[in-house]
Amino acid sequence: MDYDAHVLLCTNRQPLTANRFSVRSFLILAAAFILAACGGSGGGKANNPALITPPPAAVTVIDISQPWTVATPASVDMDEVMLTRAVNDAASVPRFRSLLVARHGKLVSQSYFAGTDRATLFDLRSVTKSVVSMLTGIALASGQIPSLDATVGEHVRAPYVLDAGDRNVTLRQLLTMTSRYQWDENSGDDYNLWVVSGDHVQFLLDRTQNSAANTFTYDSAAVNLLGFALQDAVAQPLEQFAQEKLFQPVGISTAAWEQLETGMVNGGSGISMSAEDLLRFGQLLLQRGRSGTTQIIPASWIATATTPQFSWRDTYGAQRNTTYGYLWWVADAPAVPATFGWGYGGQFVYVVPSLDLVVVTTTNWQGISAEINPTTFGAQILTIIVSDVLPAARTSS
Repeated sequence: MDYDAHVLLCTNRQPLTANRFSVRSFLILAAAFILAACGGSGGGKANNPALITPPPAAVTVIDISQPWTVATPASVDMDEVMLTRAVNDAASVPRFRSLLVARHGKLVSQSYFAGTDRATLFDLRSVTKSVVSMLTGIALASGQIPSLDATVGEHVRAPYVLDAGDRNVTLRQLLTMTSRYQWDENSGDDYNLWVVSGDHVQFLLDRTQNSAANTFTYDSAAVNLLGFALQDAVAQPLEQFAQEKLFQPVGISTAAWEQLETGMVNGGSGISMSAEDLLRFGQLLLQRGRSGTTQIIPASWIATATTPQFSWRDTYGAQRNTTYGYLWWVADAPAVPATFGWGYGGQFVYVVPSLDLVVVTTTNWQGISAEINPTTFGAQILTIIVSDVLPAARTSS
């Protein structure tokens, strides 16, 4: 088995600063070495929620379950030259596999590379976490979860062994990566040891907890614990709950979960789906949880999940002002406000409400750590999105 098949999205991040730069291929590669620190923002940063209400944005609401309507760039007020530049820049990156762009509810650009196509299922890695965020919002709205202050101890019982610290971890802490477990998915091998362990719940529960409360530590096992608690709350397997309440209503038909052990899928990393279905998932976020006339996820949950929960901001290539919400990455001003799911090695679903825009990228992440820091590579992909695709969306519409 390839070592990277179970390597996590690198996480113990330090703040970076970088000037905006061109995404022509040679400069992208140069930027990779500048951004050698692992991306994303990390440990040791205190939780200081920003009291921000996302501004209303006029978006085109479509029935996401229907086949994508294909449009020309001009018909949705996008610059075809800039879109072509984005495709060319993507094609110049050997590991790039797909680039899709939707604006005003229409598919305006769709490119596949290295033999992939519309039928290819892409392993999205930590984008899975953003799916679990949506599922949490659905369960909260239905009353199956009474509150985000519900604790692990209410949903994880024997034969698992929990101490007082384990029992008191809240769902909110799991959503914000502040559960305090000692964990290192950056320089350490914790994810790889966890994912091949025989008991994925107890492996995390056996870790000690730090004394520093409300500190962000990226932890895939903790998100898997959230998924495990969630399936207890809704009294059905997580993948079945996702299929019935989220995927099927929006026409996502290709989702497949990585199995960990009997009765447990990987809630922290491992969903695969087609690029078009991932675009549907992003469109649902853009439409504030609505598809056609049906509200699948409460708009209030979308607002909550995409509100910055921390005071720190990091930079990845051309992507500035990046922080974290509820299992979603969030960028705010002076960057173009955006929300994105980020999977190891450059899997992105990137949503920009002010531009009525969704972008999907997928890459070949297997073995990537032998070539380049995976988060540095992710910064290259973000640079193509931010410096090529976003400027292509004219704001006059």
